[in-house]
Amino acid sequence: MASLGSLAGAESSGSSASDEQYTPVSGRSVDEHLNRNPVGSLRVKTDFGTVGDQFSEDDGDVDEYNYNEGQPKFSRPRVPKYTPVEEQQIVKKLDRRLVPFLALLYLLSFLDRSNIGNAKIAGLTEDLNLSSSQYEWLLTAFYITYILFEWMTLLYRVFPPHIYISICVCGWGLVASFQSLATTFGMMVFLRAVLGITEAAFGPGVPFYLSLFYKREELAFRTGLFVSAAPLASSFASSLAWLIVKSSSDGPIAPWRTLFLVEGFPSIIVAVFAWFMIPDSPGTAAFLEPRQRMVAQLRMGDGSKPEYPGNRRRFNWSEVGKTLADPKSYITAFMFFSCNVAFSSMPVFLPTILQDMGYTPTNSQALSAPPYLLAFISVLLTSYLSDRSRSRSPYLIFHALLSSTAYTTIALAGHYHASLPTLHTLIRYICIYPATAGFFSTITLIITWSMDNRVAKEGKGASVAILNIIGQCGPLLGTRLYPEDDGPWYVSGMAVCAGFMALVAVLAAVLRGILQRANARRSSGDGDDYGSEREREVLIVGEGVVERPGERFTYII
Repeated sequence: MASLGSLAGAESSGSSASDEQYTPVSGRSVDEHLNRNPVGSLRVKTDFGTVGDQFSEDDGDVDEYNYNEGQPKFSRPRVPKYTPVEEQQIVKKLDRRLVPFLALLYLLSFLDRSNIGNAKIAGLTEDLNLSSSQYEWLLTAFYITYILFEWMTLLYRVFPPHIYISICVCGWGLVASFQSLATTFGMMVFLRAVLGITEAAFGPGVPFYLSLFYKREELAFRTGLFVSAAPLASSFASSLAWLIVKSSSDGPIAPWRTLFLVEGFPSIIVAVFAWFMIPDSPGTAAFLEPRQRMVAQLRMGDGSKPEYPGNRRRFNWSEVGKTLADPKSYITAFMFFSCNVAFSSMPVFLPTILQDMGYTPTNSQALSAPPYLLAFISVLLTSYLSDRSRSRSPYLIFHALLSSTAYTTIALAGHYHASLPTLHTLIRYICIYPATAGFFSTITLIITWSMDNRVAKEGKGASVAILNIIGQCGPLLGTRLYPEDDGPWYVSGMAVCAGFMALVAVLAAVLRGILQRANARRSSGDGDDYGSEREREVLIVGEGVVERPGERFTYII
């Protein structure tokens, strides 16, 4: 799976750049001052001091911008002044302070979502007298509400993110902990459904939130850092489950109840830190210096206007409409759907699959961790190379085919297990590694690709909403692929995952062809199917600055 400058909401508590106003240097009247020296004598007055000439119309590069000499001098476009070194320093600070914390939050959310697979073999189904069908409904209930509340992605543009995210984190922490109190199937279904609402409000919108801080050529790796928390959470959950089950097997509380409580409560504590650490926009990030906050806005195209509550731009519904009418949005969404069939099923069923291979419940918990560690490394490496080469589809197709091949091998080894009496278990376990690494890496690139070619913030948000509303229907199928009746080989479930991962590769190739043709038409000057002049200006040089001659927007393929 732009900037936050126009996000609705208040600044975070550490912010200090909220009351900007333009005032003359001397005591002369504003009209007299503008008539004599309309630009050069103005300074930006802020609560952190006076910063002058952040914009200049007298640079040596001014001629490149096709100034209209008939236009009043005060209203001509101005060129932002900041150096590449300053920009790199800002990106490094965002990488150190923002992305890791968001990854931590996603780790906690994925941990609370997927630990039900560990709870199952720790005694959940026996204590609550759950059938195989009822357990599948516990998984499905989460995704039903998760899908129905995907529209909450757009709330990142309505409420201040530091408040919104904190409430989400606290909400799923409470609900996840309350699962330890469940005594009936109905109570557990209800809690899983509420957990789906709280996590739908957070996770799907974070890549969109990141796109407001990072340029599109920087986005895949940062999204990868965020999404990589999912396999890391699965690995951590398996290791932690092994420790909890082993240490609480003779305790007063059932191991599965202890599991839900221990893994759910930390989210409540972290929610307090989220309130203070999450910035509402690049211009309100407390961990940036005053000058860095200004540059952070400029680099994302938000430097044309100072940021304060009275200067918020209205929500642009036309951009939402364009995204809804774009076939490319739906191709990406169906890729996400197909990948989610595997993405949603393996983490919650892997402990059971390993147990059916002949391992003890404790050993199954431990053996679940290593495949996700490899997936974690794969996601980071793939997203880094994708950003470096400014390319998505080659890596996406490779990982989709890799995962499909691994699932096919698992299915064949299970089907012909009689012919491989000593090898089928080893083959099936080894193939879990490329299968998980493949679909986790593919998920990362799909999410990023869906936003790469959207300019307006509302367009990015709508793209993420479509991606998730359609894509999150995949888990409705994925959570029902491994019923007990198909054990211990689960041939049909593995075959279905193999087919859907192959479909991801096919759809990625189709989308690549569409984008290549669009780029070719644009480079030849034969039509422009992208959008308005304003959209291209925002993307290429920032809002309020005229597009340079010869510069054209190109899709990332």
